[in-house]
Amino acid sequence: MAILATPIVETFRKVGANTSKQKKTAAKVSQWTMVIDLRKCEGCVTIDQPPLCTQSCIAMHFVPKGQEWIQVITMELPGGGSYYMPMPCYHCENAPCVKVCPVKATYHNEEGLVLIDNPRCIGCRQCMAACPYHRRFFNWGTPDLPPEAALVKYSPDFPVPASKGTVTKCMFCSHLLKVGKLPGCVTGCAMGALYMGDFNRDLASNGQHVVKLSKFLDENNAYRYKEELGTQPRVWYLPGYGEHFGLNPQDFKEIESIVWPESGAK
Repeated sequence: MAILATPIVETFRKVGANTSKQKKTAAKVSQWTMVIDLRKCEGCVTIDQPPLCTQSCIAMHFVPKGQEWIQVITMELPGGGSYYMPMPCYHCENAPCVKVCPVKATYHNEEGLVLIDNPRCIGCRQCMAACPYHRRFFNWGTPDLPPEAALVKYSPDFPVPASKGTVTKCMFCSHLLKVGKLPGCVTGCAMGALYMGDFNRDLASNGQHVVKLSKFLDENNAYRYKEELGTQPRVWYLPGYGEHFGLNPQDFKEIESIVWPESGAK
C-alpha cells in the first residue's frame, strides 16, 4: 500500500535542505535519525538494572562522572501515570546551539549530525544555554578517566578523551556509523527500543530487525519532542509506556542509579 504524503513523509523529502552542501550530497550521504519506541522502553526497571543504553554509552565513550549523554527520565502522562523516556542529543536540523556558537566549534556535518570540535571550543557555554533539551555538558575540571582513555585519538566523531573547559554531548556514535555499525546505546538496549535510521535509504534497525523507516514512523503515530519550538529534531518517538514488557502507566518504579567505572586518576 502506498504511503500517503503525511507530514512525516514530507520530512523525508525535506531532509538535507538546510545547506547547499547537503543538497549536493543527499543522494550519496546518509542522513541519520533515531527512533525510540516507548512501547518497549521500560527504563530497565523490569530487569533491576540502570538504563543499559546509558551504561553502554558511558562505557564506550569514557563519559565523565555525572554526565549522561543519553538519559532516561520519567515523564508524566496527562491522564495520570508515567512512562520512561530516553533523551539523547536531538541533532536538530534547526539547531539553536549551532547558531549561537561564536567560534563555530559546534556544527552540522554532511550527514546531518551536530558535532563539537573541542579544540575550537572556548567554553563560553552559549550552546548549553541555547539548547532547549539540556543535552550538553561542560567539563568544569579535568575529568577522571580510566587509563585506556589516554590511548584514544580524539576526533569530533569520537570526542574522547574529554578535556577541561569544553562542552561535550552525544554524537550518535558517528565513528561507528561511518563503518556501518550501530551506536552503543542501540546495541546496549536489551529491549530493542532504540533504532538508528537513514532517511536517504529509508530504513532503520535496532540490531534485531530492519524496518522501512517512513512506514514505521507513519503507522505508529511518531512524534518529535518539543517540535513546536521549530528545532526540527532528528529523534522520533513512538508513543507508549513499556507495554510490550507488561507495564502500565501506574506501574511506577524508580530508575536504578547510573554507575560510572573507576577512573585511572592518581
